[in-house]
This record gives sequence, C-alpha cells and structure tokens, in this order.
Amino acid sequence: MPLTRFVKSGTLCLICLPLVSAQQERASQFRVNVDMVTLTFTVTDGKGKYVRGLKPGDLLLREDGIPQKIAGFAEGAEPMARIGDMPPDALGTKIFVLFDTSNWMYAGFPYASDAIADFVRRLDETDSVAIYKFSRNLFRAVSPTGNRERALSAARNSVAGDETALFNCLLLTLRDASKAAGRKAIVVFSNGPDTASIVSPDDIGAVAEDEGIPIYVVSTADQQKNPALASALRRLTERTGGRLFWAWTWKKQADAFTSIRESLASSYTVAYYPAPNPNRGFRKIGVEVVGDKGKKYRIRARAGYHAPVKP
Repeated sequence: MPLTRFVKSGTLCLICLPLVSAQQERASQFRVNVDMVTLTFTVTDGKGKYVRGLKPGDLLLREDGIPQKIAGFAEGAEPMARIGDMPPDALGTKIFVLFDTSNWMYAGFPYASDAIADFVRRLDETDSVAIYKFSRNLFRAVSPTGNRERALSAARNSVAGDETALFNCLLLTLRDASKAAGRKAIVVFSNGPDTASIVSPDDIGAVAEDEGIPIYVVSTADQQKNPALASALRRLTERTGGRLFWAWTWKKQADAFTSIRESLASSYTVAYYPAPNPNRGFRKIGVEVVGDKGKKYRIRARAGYHAPVKP
C-alpha cells in the first residue's frame, strides 16, 4: 500500500537526515493513498511447513472485523491475478538487502558477504534485488535490478567501518521501497547494536506496517547481552509479517537466508479496496483459511495499518 506516513509532527525529527529538505519533509507528512490495501502473508501447518496452492476462495479477509472482497491474489513470484478492476501487477518481488558494514561487523565480514551473495544467487529469477549498505550513513550500492552479477558485485565489494545507525538507514530504505511498484520486502543483515540513530524502532515499525512491507532481520548479535535491541527487533519483524533470526555462525546465517528465501517464495499477496469503515485510527487486518484444516494453520502477516489522514 503506497503510504508516505513517515512521521507525526512533534514525534520524530528527520532534519538530520540529508536526503530531503525540510520543506519536502513537511510536504510528505501525512500524504497517503489507500485506494487499495495489499497484504502479504505466509501460511504454515502444524509442523511448520508452508502451505501452498491456496486460492482466493479458501481465504476469509477482514478489516476491523468487516469482511473484505479480494480484488487481487498472487502466490509466490506469480503475477497478481486481477479480480475485478485491479491494475496489473509485475512478476516477482523487489527485495531490498540492507547490509551492515559498521565496525561491529568487522570480524565476521567475509562470512556475511558470502551469505548475502549466496542468498542473492538463489533467489527466484523473477525477483529483483537492491543492495544497500550502512554504517552511520546509507549507501545505495545498487537499485533494484534483475542483473545478478551487479548485485553480487555490490555485495562483495564492501568495506567495514564507522558507527551503526540501523534504524535511520532502515527508514530511508523504507522510503525507497515505498516508491517501488509491486511486492516488496526488506532483508537486514546486521550485528547491532544501533549506536547512532535518531529514530526509534517502534516508529520504523509503524511506517513498515502502514506500507505493508515485511522486514526480515538476520542478526549476529548476542540477544542476551542486549535484550532491549532483541525486543525491538522482535517487535519490528512481527508487526510487519517478517521474521527475526539470531545467527552467530556462518551455518546459522546460511540457514536463515534459506528460510527467508523459502518464505518469500511461499508467500501469498492479496489486495482489496476497503469497505466503508468509520475507524480513523489503527485498522486491524485479519486473514484466515476457511474450513476445518484452516483452524490448524498459522498465518504470519502484518497486524494492520493506520487509517488515512485527509489533507
């Protein structure tokens, strides 16, 4: 859903982020477009295996308990099938890889680079990939591209250094992803902690939730030593329909990226035009699989979105 709700006046200041002027930032606040809502989700059975092959008729979609009519449906990398007058969609997913190149990543840097390269190499051929790197600042190495060689070169040609501003750079990545058409996901590889951001993870979570962009995080940090960061990352991934992986070894990192790739390939995307709803606050989205089998399934998706604020 192409929202641009990035800050609430008086809550979050981004004047320290140099990519837009103060005048442009004020103009972007509260601009929203909710003509159509999209929801990306995965379905797993009681054994944790992904359930594939579902159809629109197998799903019951609600917003604040109000049944919604599905206007578009897609599974995995397939183009969204139009139901009614929904605009056409493209193949694949635009995946924004956000690679931590701060001082904290120095020791395991070669292994991290290899893990990302292997992830990129094994993605569905219809997916496009952007490689972003960050420490204190964000460096857009490669914009979304289907050229795997360009993406792989960008992932490998990195130098570690400086402090970490994870949440600042994640916000900027969300802003870029929100402008891209079609399905999107953000995959973060970081060693944390965040030592230089001026934005909070809960603010980032609200933006990602409204945008409908799942965030996956692979962290090599020790969650026991930084429980506040661990809790923040858990909230961020859960509320967007993504997943959090703690991966201290190269093997765990490789396994985490395999799980992310499988999740993306097994995901469903539905689109709907919201039925009349008087709620001007947070709107909860619920999706379930109808029938007895559906009661045993687990659905991972974002919880909802904030209602549009009229100009």
